[in-house]
Amino acid sequence: MKQNNTVTEFILLGLTQDPMKKKMVFVIFFIFYVGTVAGNLLIIVTIKSSRTLGSPMYFFLFYLSLADSCLSTSTAPRLIVDSLSAQRTISYNECMTQVFAIHFFGPMEVFVLILMAIDRYVAICKPLHYPTIMRQQVCTILIILAWIGAFIHSIAEITLALKLPFCGPNLIDHYCCDLQPLLKLACMDTYMINLEWVSGSICTGSFVFLMISYTVILHSLRNHSAEGRRKALSTCISHIIVVVLFFVPCIFIYARPPSAFPMDKMVSIFYTIGIPFLNPFIYTLRNAEVKNAMRKLWHITTTSESK
Repeated sequence: MKQNNTVTEFILLGLTQDPMKKKMVFVIFFIFYVGTVAGNLLIIVTIKSSRTLGSPMYFFLFYLSLADSCLSTSTAPRLIVDSLSAQRTISYNECMTQVFAIHFFGPMEVFVLILMAIDRYVAICKPLHYPTIMRQQVCTILIILAWIGAFIHSIAEITLALKLPFCGPNLIDHYCCDLQPLLKLACMDTYMINLEWVSGSICTGSFVFLMISYTVILHSLRNHSAEGRRKALSTCISHIIVVVLFFVPCIFIYARPPSAFPMDKMVSIFYTIGIPFLNPFIYTLRNAEVKNAMRKLWHITTTSESK
């Protein structure tokens, strides 16, 4: 617990110690972060303002974009600022807050991806019952349950982190505070804590569930018309791409013993910063409805400004 600590702050070593590379880190991740926030905010505004994007699929996409923006915000600003700072210190409280945020918005994205898979399953495999099953009240309840599940997971992780005593050293070989690098600094045997670590189980179990779900969905498409298969495949492939890109790095980080690998930081960056940046492109470039809604929004905005 905190009162057992002699460490009041940590030093994040970041991605590199080289001054020139630090400047490159600043430029690259500043562009990534601005692009992430702008892209996901565009999707959020488009879905909220468009009457044609009122289906459950876009309702869940709204919350996926929100989770993406928040997950990136929980790590990217600190990485950007630290890349130009001489002292890359983070207080104990700030560190614990970052652990909470990462393990809240990360699982939130996991749960939303599961809800999107359920939505596609019902739409494709049970089309006649889709309006009844996926009505607005049900979707709202599912999202609330996703928020509650993410909050419970985050509380469990932060409780483990708060129980860790730190008596030095305080150097975190990472660009952010996460439970895995903190375990290496704890002045105690963390074996039992490792057994209680649930992130890896959630990542692995969710990934298996999603892959089985999309396998069933793709198999059921054989009974659809050519046009129906084309449209369903376009949507499902986008979802599958996001699932694979998000879960493979997540499983690599959390579903293995807490031993350090040289690529840990880059893999972590990929799913906390890279995936939130890519998701808007994946969902808009392959989705005609979203692109049309964005064009209408742009037309309305430019028309109102010209007046």
